[in-house]
Amino acid sequence: MPAYAEGDDTYNTSAPESTATGNVTNQAVQFQNNGAPSRQQMGGYNGRAIACNGPTMTFSPFWMASENKPYDPESYSRGWNYGAQVNFMVPLDYSTVEQCKALGRRQNEKMRVDYELVRSLKCAELMTKGFTFRPGSRVEHMCSDIVPIVSLLKPQTTENNE
Repeated sequence: MPAYAEGDDTYNTSAPESTATGNVTNQAVQFQNNGAPSRQQMGGYNGRAIACNGPTMTFSPFWMASENKPYDPESYSRGWNYGAQVNFMVPLDYSTVEQCKALGRRQNEKMRVDYELVRSLKCAELMTKGFTFRPGSRVEHMCSDIVPIVSLLKPQTTENNE
């Protein structure tokens, strides 16, 4: 049988109440160049540069702070966020690194030969025009090892008379 409430004394009042307070702080750290390969470039003249990638370790520290001062003077908050990111990048095929280093050494040797040839050509050019560097100047030594070939040859007449 159904049940009935007795009398008119029954009151049912629903009064839902909800309060939500809070704040959110969004912070982000963006790392640029995390794990990018190290690149050394050798040469660069005449458009013949050699660029090599090698193993790389990067270390990126960060520190951020936030302060929140809401309308209520007693609810002050401060947050600190700090840390670091460390990345390692190692080439899987190390033979390309070795090949690039060998090309770089060859490039350095070529540049040294080019320097010495241009230096000797310019020194000989100065000497044929009757000029040289002043003794005691800061560049006197630049042409000190450039001499005419005839000054290195032994006199033929002395050897024939013996």
